[in-house]
Amino acid sequence: MRAKSVAARLGTVAVTLALAGLVGVQPGFVPFTSQGTAAAQSGPQSLADLSDRLIDSVVNISTAQNISGGERNVPRPQLPDGSPFQEFFDEFFDSLPDGNDRGGGQRRVQSLGSGFVIDADEGIIVTNNHVIAEADEVSVNFNDGTTLEAEVLGRDPKTDIAVLKVDPSGNPDMDEVPFGDSDAMRVGDWVLAIGNPFGLGGSVTAGIVSAFGRNINSGPYDDFIQTDAAINRGNSGGPLFNMDGEVIGINTAIISPTGGSIGIGFAIPADLAMNVIDQLREFGETRRGWLGVRIQEVTDDIAESLGMEMAQGALVAGVIEGGPVDDGSIEPGDVIIEFDGKPVESMRELPRVVAESPVGKEVEVVVLRDGEEQTVNVTLGRLEDGERLALATEPTGQDEEATIEMFGMTLAELDEARREEFSISDEVTGGVVITEVEPGSAADNKDVSAGEVIVEIAQEAVSTPAEVEEAIEKLRESDRRNALLMLAGSDGALRFVTIRID
Repeated sequence: MRAKSVAARLGTVAVTLALAGLVGVQPGFVPFTSQGTAAAQSGPQSLADLSDRLIDSVVNISTAQNISGGERNVPRPQLPDGSPFQEFFDEFFDSLPDGNDRGGGQRRVQSLGSGFVIDADEGIIVTNNHVIAEADEVSVNFNDGTTLEAEVLGRDPKTDIAVLKVDPSGNPDMDEVPFGDSDAMRVGDWVLAIGNPFGLGGSVTAGIVSAFGRNINSGPYDDFIQTDAAINRGNSGGPLFNMDGEVIGINTAIISPTGGSIGIGFAIPADLAMNVIDQLREFGETRRGWLGVRIQEVTDDIAESLGMEMAQGALVAGVIEGGPVDDGSIEPGDVIIEFDGKPVESMRELPRVVAESPVGKEVEVVVLRDGEEQTVNVTLGRLEDGERLALATEPTGQDEEATIEMFGMTLAELDEARREEFSISDEVTGGVVITEVEPGSAADNKDVSAGEVIVEIAQEAVSTPAEVEEAIEKLRESDRRNALLMLAGSDGALRFVTIRID
C-alpha cells in the first residue's frame, strides 16, 4: 500500500506499514490483523457469548517461503588485524549454512496472519492476499490446535483477497461463519474482531464503525470500512463481525506510527468481497467487467468549461482500441454520470461498479455530451482480457499551418519533422503540437509540456494553430472562462486540462 499520499493528507502524522507477521516496520499503511467493534446504542454488556460462538471459525494463517540469500544475507565483516571481536564473528559465521557469508544460499522466511472459514463442508477459508503472497507453504491453525496444509484456490491483489482450501476431513468439527450486509451498517455500530495479532491467536477486540468509503490508495477499488477496533500486525485477513455474528468486513490495514493499533483500522466491505470470493472459488481468478475507457476526475474548472452545474461523474480521457466502446458509443470528452442505473458521483466510483458487473452484460450508460444527456447501450468486456490493451490510444486530427503563441504555449502544425523532433507516436495522427511552454505561464501551471499535442478544444477537433485561435475566440464569445483541452502525450496517451481564458 502507498503511504505517501496518506501521509500527505495527514500532514506530519507518522504512518507505518507492516505486512502480516513479518519482522520490522516500514513507512506506509499496515496491512494488518483483525480487531473489531461491537454494536448497540449503549454498547453490549458483554461480548462473551458472541466471542465464544465465533472464535472457532477464525484461524491463524502460517506461511513459509524459501528465498535465495542474495543481498539479504549478512556478509562476513572485515575486521582489523588483532580485533578482539574476530573470534566471535568467526564462530557466528562458521555456524551458518554454506553460502551465507558469500551472499548465496537459501533462507526460510515465515509470517503469520488471520483468516476465517466460510464453508466447513468444502474447507474454504478467506484471508488477505498479502498474507499468503509468494508463500511456498501455507498452513491453517485452528483454535482447537489442529493444523492443516492449505491449497491456494485463487487470489486477487487488486482487492487483497485470497481463498484457501483445506481437507475438511482433517477437522470435522470445523465452524463456519456467514457474510452479512456491510451496506446496512452505520457509523457508530459496534463491531467485533477476532484474529492473530503478533502471533497471539484467538484474540478478541471490539470497537465501532468509524467511517465508510475510505480510499487509502491501496488499489483501484478502495472502499474501506474504517473502525477504531484494535487491529495489529497479524490480524490481516481476519473477520470484522457485526453483533449478529456475521462478517461485514475483512481486516486489511491500519494507520500507525509504531506498527501497533492507534484506533484507525480498515476492512474490505463484505459486499465488495463476496463477489470476488465467489469468482476465486469458481474460476481460480477474477472475471471483472470492463468498459474500455480511461477516465479522470471532473474538477470544478472542467465542469465549468463543459457547462456543467456541478463537478460530478467521470470524464472519459480516452477510449481503448479494441475495447467494448471502440465503436464510438462513448467518446473522449464524454462525462459518465450513470452506469447500469447507478449514479456516478465521482471518478473513483466508476471502476468499482464496472468491475462488479458480469462480463458480457449489456448495460445502459448515461453520458453528458455537448451539454446534453445521452444514453448508450454497452456490452461489457472482461477486464483481465483488456488489460494488455490499456496503453492503446484513440487517434484524432489532421495537420497544417504556422506557429502562434497562446497562454504561454508556442503552437505549430504537426508535421513529420516535429513528429521526429519530439518522438511523437504514430498513434497521434493529427492535432497541433506544443513546441515550447513558457515557465510560469498558464499552460506551465497546468503541467503542459513541449511535445504534447492539442487534439481537441471544447470537444471539437483542431488540426492547425489557426483553428486553435478560432476555438478559443468562440469560447470567449460564449462567455466561457475556461478552455477544455484534450492533449495527447508523445506516446499517444490522452488527458484533459483546463486553461483560464478570461
